[in-house]
Amino acid sequence: MSYPDSSPQSPSPPALECRGLRKTYGPDRVVFEGLDFTLAPGEYVAIMGESGVGKSTLLNLVAGLDSMDGGELLLDGVPMSSLDDDAATLLRRQKLGFVFQAFHILPHLNLLQNISLPLLLNGQPPERAAAMLEAVGLGGRGEDFPRQLSGGQLQRVAIARALVHRPRLLLADEPTGNLDPDTAHEVLQLLRAEIRQSGAAAMIVTHSPAAAASADRVLVLTRHGLQAAEDIHA
Repeated sequence: MSYPDSSPQSPSPPALECRGLRKTYGPDRVVFEGLDFTLAPGEYVAIMGESGVGKSTLLNLVAGLDSMDGGELLLDGVPMSSLDDDAATLLRRQKLGFVFQAFHILPHLNLLQNISLPLLLNGQPPERAAAMLEAVGLGGRGEDFPRQLSGGQLQRVAIARALVHRPRLLLADEPTGNLDPDTAHEVLQLLRAEIRQSGAAAMIVTHSPAAAASADRVLVLTRHGLQAAEDIHA
């Protein structure tokens, strides 16, 4: 006679784990060192801090756009140091979505083609691109080109592109930095809704208190590491 397996299920690994990260620019400038941070599956965190403290640098380290000088970075439980360059690139392509402040929508591709890029790079069929375009309020405009869109609409396309392949982790660098307040509010509502719908963990870097307020928790990056905002202001 067999019985159902009653053993406890293994918990999902953190979407992102940083252990003792160190980043320097030359011998005289330490951006941060000994930085520890864990982002749970489905958690949405905002990173704030003074200009030049290293917020975008931290985001770029996670995204593989910059290299760290020490420490360990784990993406979905996988130590990135255990992978060669090709394997690390593949893992990030599968697991990450990135929303840039300057949008980076390719001008020579229409909207559907732009959103389909992560699917094509990951060998997935492109059909989900149309559904994502609909989800961000631009249904029926797949054949339009970026030059036909406003800044807020371009950021919507960027969000759709970042989430279309169902990444484990979404990164966003000043996602409302180029938008007027009303459009920024709409984009933040959309971003939060799409994160919740997809189940992705998310980390945004922002100077905007309004943008930070949309997150589950707010951390402030200082030269001593990441601290909860309420501890900074206590």
